[in-house]
Amino acid sequence: MTTTERIYRIAVDAMGGDNAPSEVIAGAIDASSNSDISIQLVGVPKLLEPELAKYSIDDKSLIVIPAENHISENEHPAVAMRQKPKASIIVSTSLVKKGIADANVSMGSSGATMAAAAIILGTLNGIERPAIGGPLLGFSPNMVILDAGANVDCKPSQLLSFAIMGEIFSKYVYKIPNPRVALLSVGSEDEKGNKQVKETSAILKTTNLNFIGNVEANDLMHNPADVVVCDGFSGNIMLKTAEGTADLCTYYIREVLTSNLFGKIAYLLGRTSFAALKDKLDPRKHNGAVLLGLNGIVVKSHGSTDSLGFAHAVDLAIDMAEGDYNSAISKEIEKLKLSSNN
Repeated sequence: MTTTERIYRIAVDAMGGDNAPSEVIAGAIDASSNSDISIQLVGVPKLLEPELAKYSIDDKSLIVIPAENHISENEHPAVAMRQKPKASIIVSTSLVKKGIADANVSMGSSGATMAAAAIILGTLNGIERPAIGGPLLGFSPNMVILDAGANVDCKPSQLLSFAIMGEIFSKYVYKIPNPRVALLSVGSEDEKGNKQVKETSAILKTTNLNFIGNVEANDLMHNPADVVVCDGFSGNIMLKTAEGTADLCTYYIREVLTSNLFGKIAYLLGRTSFAALKDKLDPRKHNGAVLLGLNGIVVKSHGSTDSLGFAHAVDLAIDMAEGDYNSAISKEIEKLKLSSNN
């Protein structure tokens, strides 16, 4: 590492998720060993210390920042934030607000992560609501879908801001120079879709976005667009359906390859191809959704992932921190306002 390289400071909510803190710590350490980052591990010290004792850690690359407790999935986010002001997700998000961390990563409660981010960090000027954006597993790994669950009901103006945020994300993280933006609908024709889709389509056609129209869910596996815009209700159902399909495919492949001698021979003959398919369907390799539209960087990891999946979420946070992403969104929103006033 040269002296000119930047060290990215990543706050980690070590208490959130089904397998915390063990898998969180393992994933954070794995990520820090491959990148020029400093991990700020936020959690209850007496619960973290036994796990940390399993590793040989450079004090410069990982520090522990104490929290008193955490917010679980079954707690109401707003109520829990009032009752637990020093919960790990609140402390880790506050590190970003204070400029002590460049990004925050959590695989804890989605509601608590979103609430803490929205309340503590606030939204960018011109953004009505933050949104969750992420890829469709390995089927279309460079396609960002948003909203993926933060906003179940959306107005066309909010979907417009999602499209802008997705375009900038695609440019800065996936390095796509002119991202294709599409609306999720029940048909590719302009006349298809509900009132929300039709009104949003009319607005998007007036912008300088590379809007290509509607796409259907069954085409998403073939990468028809770089940014797919939808409300959080549809987006979350779509992503979970894709995850379930990937799990089912993996189960059937394993069943076929272990059921008889011919299956085992087929596996041996096509081992490389089967390994590539398994890698494509592995949700851990594409873990991490970004909360877009905030005055700060927050990445939400899947709550049941393991250390490998969490390490990928940390890598995504680094990708976001490397580019001036939020500044780019603000500029695009301002340009949109100016064009609409002329």
